[in-house]
Amino acid sequence: MKAFVRAAAWVLLLMVAQPAHSEDTPLAWRDWDSGFKEARRQKRIVLVDVYTDWCGWCRRMDRDVYSRPEVREYLQRTFVTVKLDAEADKLGLYQGKAATWRALAAQFGVNGYPTTVFLRPEGEYITRVPGYVPAERFLDVLRYIGDGHMDRGVSFQEYLGKAAKGR
Repeated sequence: MKAFVRAAAWVLLLMVAQPAHSEDTPLAWRDWDSGFKEARRQKRIVLVDVYTDWCGWCRRMDRDVYSRPEVREYLQRTFVTVKLDAEADKLGLYQGKAATWRALAAQFGVNGYPTTVFLRPEGEYITRVPGYVPAERFLDVLRYIGDGHMDRGVSFQEYLGKAAKGR
């Protein structure tokens, strides 16, 4: 019996002593205004997840893409993440003017959900990616934008070719 208790104590100790994994750290989604404040402070690109409450593909993006450890870790290191409900009449400040979240989504050309919009910390539009994107391809998009390949004039296809050779 003592051997069992001792073994159980060791197992419990090992479980408690395990370092926290990033898998346990949820993605920090911010609202519009606080996201831009954070982006300007950290000088990071803003990733805006434009969604609606009724959108099944948006829920799937949350479940199958944003929850993936490699996606989450890259986002946390490189971007400031913002959720924007495209049907909400909440107000946000964009380039010095107040606008509803609904109007912001329209301003970025969003006409389907989910859509991922990328903006510079000052609000300058970079690009948008419409629709659900599987995790592996979404990570390619994140690295393409986050690592500055797009800013250097590299096409996405060229980037994918180079990335495939490096794997």
